[in-house]
Formats: sequence, structure tokens, C-alpha cells
Amino acid sequence: MRFFIDTAEISEIEALLPSGLVDGVTTNPSLIAKSGQKITDVIAEICKIVEGPVSAEVTATQADKMVEEGRYLAEIADNVAIKLPLTYDGLVACNTLSQEGHMINVTLCFSANQALLAAKAGATFISPFIGRLDDINIDGMELIEEIRDIYDNYPDLDTEILAASIRSANHVKQSALAGADVATIPPKVVKDLVKHPLTDKGLEIFLADWAKTNQSIL
Repeated sequence: MRFFIDTAEISEIEALLPSGLVDGVTTNPSLIAKSGQKITDVIAEICKIVEGPVSAEVTATQADKMVEEGRYLAEIADNVAIKLPLTYDGLVACNTLSQEGHMINVTLCFSANQALLAAKAGATFISPFIGRLDDINIDGMELIEEIRDIYDNYPDLDTEILAASIRSANHVKQSALAGADVATIPPKVVKDLVKHPLTDKGLEIFLADWAKTNQSIL
């Protein structure tokens, strides 16, 4: 599974880069608004430090305007993935832009039917929103499993499942078990993945024993 970092904060991305865990980045207008910077400047800066896909979202709602905005965003860098909403107009824009060779991330997916349509329209990634389904007492992982089954039934559909709206380390584990290709994860959750009380306890014991030897490796 690849990890995309869900943030528009350059400092958060830079802090994670040395770990080798950053395979891409996802942004949206809300995240960029929190950064207080111009959208094109933020996307350009992220694309300079991240080699993988960087999702940049359109704000238009009509297909022709989505296409126009998408082309503009794609000019920022070669690794921009144009982010489109899963509406009929979004699918029309996806079909047009994907045929032009652009990476497309179709977002706000809440059903397997929607995921099938996005794949047929040429989406590079489909983003099912796990956390938001959990909020209304629907199992988000069941959706990941359904999409995985459908895509596996049709080898000509090469859209990747990008698990989104992830809120916990458990969401990441469950997404991986369900067969998601990618997970887009907030920086805090990435750091939570490494934590385990037994690891901390084991390290504490080891360091205490090592201190008793009065030795140094260097």
C-alpha cells in the first residue's frame, strides 16, 4: 500500500519525507485555506519536494469549467493529479481530462456504483470516504471491499482505490486488509501507526540494561 499525506502544510510534508513513507500528497480547498496561501503556490511548492502524485482539487461544479480549471492546475507540474467530485459533471470532466493524459482523482465516493462509474470514466484514483461513512453508521471498510471485488472482476479497469477520510491507525490497517491500493493519511495518523506500548516498554528495558554496561558503540 502506498501512503499519500493528507495536508497542505509544507512543514508537515518535509518532516515526513526522511522516513520514506511519503508516496504522494492530497490537498483540497479546505486544507489550502488553512495554510493561508494561494492554491497554485501551495501546489507548486509541494510538487517540488514530492515525486509522487499531488492532488489539486477544482472548485467549479459544471463540466466545462472543471475541465478548464483542471487543465490550469495540471500545468503547475507533471505530477499534479486533478481532483474532481463524483457528480455527473465530474465524470464528464474526468473522461475529457483523462483522455488528454492527465491523472485524475475522483473524490467524494460513497458507493460501489459510483466507483464503477469513475473507473469507466478513466479515473486514475477513486477516493471512498471511510470516516464520513462511519459518521452515519455505515461500514466504510465494506465499501472498500465492494470496490475491490468489482475492480478485480474487470481487469481492464485500472483505477486505484485511494482510501480517504482516514481518522485512525485502525482505519489504515483495515484499508490495507480490504485491498486498498493507496491510503491518504493525516500526518498525525502516520505517526500514530508506529506507536505501540510494548515497543516503548521494550526499548525502555533495553536502554536500562545497556546503561548498566557503561559501554558506548561509538
